[in-house]
Amino acid sequence: MPKVTVYIVSHNYGKYVQEAIESVLQQTFEDWELLLFDDNSSDNTTEIFELYRNDPRIKTYRTEGIGLPRVCNYALLEAKGEYLIRLDGDDYFDENIILVLTHKLEADKSLALVFPDYYLIDSSGGIFAQEKRARVYHNNHLMDVPAHGACTLIRKSVLKEIGGYREDLGAQDGFDLWTRTISKHRCTNVGLPLFYYRRHGKNLTEKHQRIFDARREIKKDAAQENLKNLGPITAIIPCREHYDVVPDLWNEQIDNNLTLLDISIQNCLRSALFESIVISSDTDKVLDVIDNYNDSRIKFVKRNTKLTIRSKPISESVYHALNEIEANKIGISVLTYIQAPFATTESIEEGIYSLALNDADSAFAVEEISHGLFKRSAYGLVPLNAKHMIHSDQDIIYGDARTSVATKNSNIFSGSLLGAKTVNYVTASKENFFIQSKFDLSIAKNLFSLNLIKEVN
Repeated sequence: MPKVTVYIVSHNYGKYVQEAIESVLQQTFEDWELLLFDDNSSDNTTEIFELYRNDPRIKTYRTEGIGLPRVCNYALLEAKGEYLIRLDGDDYFDENIILVLTHKLEADKSLALVFPDYYLIDSSGGIFAQEKRARVYHNNHLMDVPAHGACTLIRKSVLKEIGGYREDLGAQDGFDLWTRTISKHRCTNVGLPLFYYRRHGKNLTEKHQRIFDARREIKKDAAQENLKNLGPITAIIPCREHYDVVPDLWNEQIDNNLTLLDISIQNCLRSALFESIVISSDTDKVLDVIDNYNDSRIKFVKRNTKLTIRSKPISESVYHALNEIEANKIGISVLTYIQAPFATTESIEEGIYSLALNDADSAFAVEEISHGLFKRSAYGLVPLNAKHMIHSDQDIIYGDARTSVATKNSNIFSGSLLGAKTVNYVTASKENFFIQSKFDLSIAKNLFSLNLIKEVN
């Protein structure tokens, strides 16, 4: 039996798949088998596979457009190797990847999987960057960034034990595999770039939203056990009469007579996670909105105007609200903002799941900053996020998306909003719009009137 099973999946990657196959044939480690899956391609993938049909180490399969997760499970059934590794049809291996990764698992039987760094290449094969990952258990203790879905070597016995790949998510990016594996087994990485990950139009945009939605579903399922010990969960919606871009910003009508406060309340009501939904405000006028909702979870807490000034930490208002409703100190509070009208229930819930899954003190939404950021020095501006040929997951600069914050109540009662261990979760850019000016308010109203909000909610 071969030590390693490599499988390549191609759906219309005929332009690249021969390079992928050849990169397996060139491996310095020779104890492998190769399974080739043509998932209903309409290009020349089939013809290219035919060139390798007579190699005894290679088997070819034709599937009828069943999608990547089901192909992965098919490969798991067919694999004869002790270890399994996927190579996507548009990427290719370094010649030493199987040698290095296999040695790692052979040397430490407690490890379930191992993954390497990689090069980023363009559609023509030119290298434009190298992706590095901080060393697991040494420089990375959060374990909240998954291994790449492909080019990760895993023990077949472990993959079978966790039930293979989920087929109900519509996407397979490795996050589900990572989440279910690290909950039971040790994993590691090697600091060598051992495969070439091709970035081109198709894989950059075609599946982005499906992968995004799948990750939220994976977090939801994986966090359920931890959540049992973290409740109750309280949503807190802060409002104020003054100090926003217009007086009573919460009462601004956005769409179909819905106010900004309505949108926040409805986002929270759609979630079954919240035991209480607290509207904290210095004005009784919010009761005109609150009284439209017949839900016992909704509570109004009157806060002093002194707590609403912009220089006051929001943690003081949260502390006040929790005291007023006599909240459990071991619970979770989730801050949602009326200034973020495009935030969704799913985004708010993801903060709770991220906190629970990573055993963190708090979690908040962020967006990755891709444009240049600079700070002033004695000799001019110094870039904070300059693009380098080699960059690590710990080099990424994030900005607070300000859609919501989930935090343990114990933080609030000790005087802190976030606590010591904070994790983040990246939200879609269309959810991160935050009203900071009258102009922003007019933009939000126009987007709603054009029905663009339906693309979000």
